[in-house]
Amino acid sequence: MLMGDTCTRGCRFCSVKTSRAPPPLDPHEPEHTAEALSRWGLGYVVLTSVDRDDLADGGARHFAETIIKIKQKAPTMLVEALTGDYAGDLDMVKVVATSGLDVYAHNMETTEELTPFVRDRRAKFRQSLRVLEAAKAAKPGLITKTSIMLGLELRKIDVDVVTFGQYMRPTKRHMKVEEYITPDTFELWRQRALDMGFLYCASGPLVRSSYKAGEAFIENVLKKRARKSDTAMADTAGDVAPSASV
Repeated sequence: MLMGDTCTRGCRFCSVKTSRAPPPLDPHEPEHTAEALSRWGLGYVVLTSVDRDDLADGGARHFAETIIKIKQKAPTMLVEALTGDYAGDLDMVKVVATSGLDVYAHNMETTEELTPFVRDRRAKFRQSLRVLEAAKAAKPGLITKTSIMLGLELRKIDVDVVTFGQYMRPTKRHMKVEEYITPDTFELWRQRALDMGFLYCASGPLVRSSYKAGEAFIENVLKKRARKSDTAMADTAGDVAPSASV
């Protein structure tokens, strides 16, 4: 998790510390993060962060700098960025989306009807939809991902991956669990998501937005795309290669 452990928002389902004035950013964090990840030799990494509404850019440039440095030190590492909404600033969404990452994730969290009761008042359902749409527009072909139990509007903006999980109450100060969903119901929603055209859906009581099975699937998709691109480039090179003279 980048940019510290203190968030400027206070969603009713989240137990992360909140403050209007978190500590300043560590300017060395992008370099240190990239160096650590390159030493670990990971194939796929998920970066996330707290919301930093106290910063003019919401921390987007800090996030992007981290991704750029990771790719410099470990070019083959696949990077997923689970970001905030940058207060609806789509230019900042573009900064992160075009930084070299492989998967742009932003969680819707809940339905439009429940958003005012579940998420911080600054987090808006339509605003989050625009974030995911802008990420895809900034880099066509970029895989976008979210966590929500709603499908139609997410498919309209071409979100690729969705995860469905069970809300678990972190403490008694947080929202109560209204219902524990059965495995059969989770499976029903998984199948509906696939029928609607999502590339992948992880659905189950213990599923979270950063879900290992989902990462493995996305990694395979990205590798297949890379192989197809390499093959296409090789074929093109073969077509334009000069004939050998005798």
